[in-house]
Amino acid sequence: MIVRRWYNLAGAEKNGHRIFSSVPVGSKLQKGLHDAHTFLCADGIGAILQARYGTTWTTWSAGLKKHKPESKTFWCGFDIAARESELEKLERAAEDPTLWEDPNRARKTMSRVAKLRQSIQGWRSLQQRVDDALELASLNDESMRSDIEQEIETSMLEIERRELQVLFSGPYDRDDAILSIHAGAGGTDSQDWAAMLQRMYLRWMESHNFEAEVLDTSEGEEAGIKSVTIAAAGEYAYGQLQAEKGVHRLVRLSPFDSTHRRHTSFALVEVYPQVESDDEVEIQASDLKIDTFRSAGPGGQNVQKNATAVRITHLPTNLVVICQNERSQAQNKENALRVLRARLLDIKRQEQEQELAQIKGEHVQAEWGSQIRSYVLHPYQMVKDHRSGHEVGNATAVLDGDLDGFIEAYLRTSLGHPK
Repeated sequence: MIVRRWYNLAGAEKNGHRIFSSVPVGSKLQKGLHDAHTFLCADGIGAILQARYGTTWTTWSAGLKKHKPESKTFWCGFDIAARESELEKLERAAEDPTLWEDPNRARKTMSRVAKLRQSIQGWRSLQQRVDDALELASLNDESMRSDIEQEIETSMLEIERRELQVLFSGPYDRDDAILSIHAGAGGTDSQDWAAMLQRMYLRWMESHNFEAEVLDTSEGEEAGIKSVTIAAAGEYAYGQLQAEKGVHRLVRLSPFDSTHRRHTSFALVEVYPQVESDDEVEIQASDLKIDTFRSAGPGGQNVQKNATAVRITHLPTNLVVICQNERSQAQNKENALRVLRARLLDIKRQEQEQELAQIKGEHVQAEWGSQIRSYVLHPYQMVKDHRSGHEVGNATAVLDGDLDGFIEAYLRTSLGHPK
């Protein structure tokens, strides 16, 4: 882990004397705390990149006092001072009573305020924890060793989590995301596999405190789902979920086969950034064909009797979006337009980038030979990402939403910096 390169919980010295006499000689705890403090207060995320990828980093070796920040511009990778300035301006704007005359603008403003507050408070809290640990270590109290070690271990994990944020350099990485799952080759097994993926991603979103909203679901004929569209709201939602787009392959003993044979199933996952501004994608009313129909599947008598489902066809591109989960036709139309804007933005970005794989990947079929990740449940358990080579043996944990290792490995591989 990145911080273990700078300090270790094995031992500590200060001014040539052992702080904890019972700990074997190793990396210095006090020095490590200085380094962690410097990481947070001086060079920030830029320091992480320098330390991990071998370039010179000299600022951390001169001692704590030299690195005490003289301004609020800590953590250069994130520029907290700029974020605080932006937050102050948005909070003043939120106090303007005329803001709510434009509901869309008000919603975007309050959403940005919430994200900025969460980000700033997280970094300030982390800095305070390292400061407190540093102060405790300076007391040279053997009885406090376990508390300090525990606090440093917790801080290390948090620093590593925040280290990932430097890998989100795309213009839409900070935005919310729309995730779609489509059952592929494999019949009922694939539809059940699509439902398993839906559960996996919903569990992952819940563990990251994301707001998840199911916009549309097409139920399977016997089991599972044919497709589902989910809106994920949270910081770096698209930046993280973009690692999941592609074909996912499942190998297991089929619960739908009377002879209980091993089956292979496929599902396609697509991920788009949610468009915050209508200016990014212009949709003319004359370009849309809007149809309404009765919703299929469960939903109550109101859903079944009234034409609440909405199908929008974008005539210039032939894109079709269907939403039918809500009881209100207006809500379904609004959700369908959200998905359409996201898909149109994706097409626009493909044209601008000139490399289809960089944004959405090559257009692939959800079938054998095109998978990005394999989930093997029989004859052994293993989940392996074929792009990064990252693999784990606990397939159950992955299907319960433990995806961070795969996301991190993909992001590092895509930048050419495998861990």
